[in-house]
Amino acid sequence: MPVTRNSLLSGGLAVTLLAAGGYLTVQLRDRDRQPAAGSGAPLITAPAPGPADTASPDRYRYERLTGPDRTVVRDTRGGVAATLTDGARTAVLAGPSRTFAEPGTTTATVVTDTWVRLMPQPWKPGAEQEGWFRTWFQQSLGSTADDVLAAAAQYVAGAPAEKDAKGVRFKGDASFGPLNPKGSPGNDERLEQTDFFDYLGVPYTFADKVTRQPDKTRYGAFDCSGYVRMVYGYRSGYPLLSKDAAGPGLPRTANGLARVGPGVPVIPLTTAPGSDTTLRPASIDPLQPGDLVFFEIDARTGARLDHTGIYLGLDTDGHPRYISSREEADGPTFGDKGGTARLDDNGMYAKGLRSAKRL
Repeated sequence: MPVTRNSLLSGGLAVTLLAAGGYLTVQLRDRDRQPAAGSGAPLITAPAPGPADTASPDRYRYERLTGPDRTVVRDTRGGVAATLTDGARTAVLAGPSRTFAEPGTTTATVVTDTWVRLMPQPWKPGAEQEGWFRTWFQQSLGSTADDVLAAAAQYVAGAPAEKDAKGVRFKGDASFGPLNPKGSPGNDERLEQTDFFDYLGVPYTFADKVTRQPDKTRYGAFDCSGYVRMVYGYRSGYPLLSKDAAGPGLPRTANGLARVGPGVPVIPLTTAPGSDTTLRPASIDPLQPGDLVFFEIDARTGARLDHTGIYLGLDTDGHPRYISSREEADGPTFGDKGGTARLDDNGMYAKGLRSAKRL
């Protein structure tokens, strides 16, 4: 789906914004279609959107585009129903309009009819004829079950907690990490190296067969890469690795995700000639909601990429915004505390942007 203002702003009825306390609110145009809360399942599911033939793949036209190579699915009126990128599991689907807002940290809102979901396997040209895709597409298009963007919004300040059937809290207000006894405000105030299983408070066995135990002092917290791993891994079902390594899953750190992790490089990482100094991209046009974005914002790490987040889309002022877990905000935010979350200004994060991947 093209990353343009028109594709990200809904032309339908405006949704009502809940301006309570700094909690990022999400509302759907069609409230009756929202999934029931308290399902007990940490994985995102996609119930059928309605009559079985409403999303039948045979009712759509499949158009090939480049930059990156992808298939755009168009409905009978020519509207874009889905964008499927070669080699990526991430699919962007059209759906009901909703609003993301975080009034405690920014006046900006993101109003979008874009929904981001993982396909069972990476897309390849012609897969529209395969059974797995036909089943997945019919179940997913129009579904309002939690998608990647909804899951990303469920950890900001004030987000309500929810537990699964085993009593494990898998969503709700998250911290960045415990206070650093040697830190201070604006200077490593909180400790990093907090992963998603610390937030959960339960052991986790990774795809590389390593089991990690949670740190009780880090319960309810995760750093930037731990947040990405929570949203795309634990919540959405992408395999996870215990460390930074190439393999069938998401590595542990921002640098590992960017350099050796899976995904299609929609904004390739570039360096200055004859140097390992990473460069700010000349254009961010290829971005679509759900893409992972990577930054170099700490001079102490050298060329190592030290921050990551998830691209949300254009806000109502036309500026591209992303969401991440940040020390300054003490957890996930797309607000402007400690630096604007825009990717098109000269703020710390925009200047530190280095690359992006589509999982």
